[in-house]
Amino acid sequence: MIARKKLMKWIIVLLVIGGINWGLIGLFGIDLVKMVLSGQEMLQNIVYDLVGLSAIVIALGHQKSCRECAGM
Repeated sequence: MIARKKLMKWIIVLLVIGGINWGLIGLFGIDLVKMVLSGQEMLQNIVYDLVGLSAIVIALGHQKSCRECAGM
């Protein structure tokens, strides 16, 4: 159970990073991940992949863990 809690914390952190990054791209055309990890394309891709996987995990598991959505 502790490992799942830690994993969920990392997933939330990655989703926040992804949300902030997309907000900056949309509003100002600034890709924060690319700016911070400039010249490290493989690492940039890993961050983007992890953010995407985090969104999938939340989307697939949300209904089970959300009190409001459990009855849908």
